[in-house]
Order: sequence, then structure tokens, then C-alpha cells
Amino acid sequence: MNTPVSPSRSAIITGATSGIGEATARQFIAHGINVIGNGHSQAKLDALRQELGPNFFGVAGDASEENVQDRLFSSAQEQFGQPASIVVVNAGRGLGGSVKDADLSRFEAVLNINLKGALSLMQKAARQMVDIHPAGFPNHASDIIILGSVVGRSVSPFSAIYGATKFAIHSLAESLRREIGPRGVRVSLIEPGIVLSGFQEGASYSKEMINRFEQDFGPLLKGQDIAQAIHFIVSQPAHIHVSDIVVRPTRQDYP
Repeated sequence: MNTPVSPSRSAIITGATSGIGEATARQFIAHGINVIGNGHSQAKLDALRQELGPNFFGVAGDASEENVQDRLFSSAQEQFGQPASIVVVNAGRGLGGSVKDADLSRFEAVLNINLKGALSLMQKAARQMVDIHPAGFPNHASDIIILGSVVGRSVSPFSAIYGATKFAIHSLAESLRREIGPRGVRVSLIEPGIVLSGFQEGASYSKEMINRFEQDFGPLLKGQDIAQAIHFIVSQPAHIHVSDIVVRPTRQDYP
């Protein structure tokens, strides 16, 4: 196996085997950033390692589980000889439906990954970065990137339960920014509009609904569009903090 090159930074990305997470892993590696990627499928992680090379390393498992999160942080040091200075809190699930009609049998799983798991990862990243990275500020940057949603700022009655988890994540992201930003660690929230990916199928959106999105708002966003925004944030000098980006398809008026 080839020896990895030594870029200046290493990143942890959850949900790296599809959609925004996979696109972000590709974007980072193309720009010389090592990636520890997480996903449920070991086979997909192995395929990404084969394709992307030694600067990608996969950790399989549920991103909401503490032991998986611990392995992500330890793997950055073990594989690339440095702690992660970028953590992308991306893994999550959708759940379509209104308050009246949503399938609440799925709510606990959505809450576990979208809120509890995300909060746990944010906490671990913050503790490590506050301890390690501010010593290098302002010469070196530290970033926690959190995937929110436009339905976390504009109430959507048809995505009410999922949106509620994102409202909570937005609050936590801003709280964390105010807490550790003054200590040299950047906390950034990305709020995408409709991104065409496997998310819609996982949220049980009908083909008719997806077709209507395309008709009303298309062309829709793709994972690469959000990955470019994420890379823009982490590529800024350490003294520049882009704390919030909303990215919508041009024709998406609401939410």
C-alpha cells in the first residue's frame, strides 16, 4: 500500500458513504486533506479506500455510538499521525410527514442520530480541539462543521419532526460557537435546501413528491454543491470564521 502524503490537516466525516458526506470526502482529498470517513457499510468504505487512496480511511458503524466516535478520533492519530482539525457532523436521517401524520415509530431512531449522536460528536470534537488546537491559533485552523437544514430555520408542516431535530441542532451549533469560538475553534452551520440524494428515500418521500420538487424548484442541489461550501469554510485563514451558510436551489423559494 502506498504511504499517505502529509497534508496540513485531517478530517473526520460521518455519513461519508453517500450524499453530502461522500462528496465532502472526495472534495477534501482532492485538496490534500486526509479523511477518516464513517458509514454503516464496510464494503462501501473499502471501495472508497480503494478508489481514493491512502489518504482515506474508513471506520464502519453507527455514528451515534460512543465507541464508534472514539475510533474516529483515535484513527486520525493512528493513520495520519495527527489529531483531526476538521470534524464534519453530517450523519443523519430524514422523516417525512406532519405533526399529525408522521410515523412516530421511527422517531426514536431519527432523534438518536440527528440529535443525540450529533451532540455527542460535537462535544467530543470541542473538547479535543479546545485542548489541542488553540495553541496554534491564528496560524492553524480548527473546524467543527454541522449539517443543519433550511427546515431548521423555516417551519415546514410536511417535514415537522425532522425539522424539529434541526431546529435543536441549530441552537446547539450557535451555543457551541459562542462557547469555543473565542478559544480559536470555528463552529460552522450549513443549512442546505433540497439536495437530491438517498436522503429522500430514507425519509420515505414518494417519487411523486420528489418529482414535484424537481418541477417546482429544479435543478436541485447535489452533494458536491454542499461539499464545495464546506471546503470554502475550512480553507479560510484561521482568523476568518464563516459561521452560517444557507444553500438553496435557485428556484426554491420555501422553506
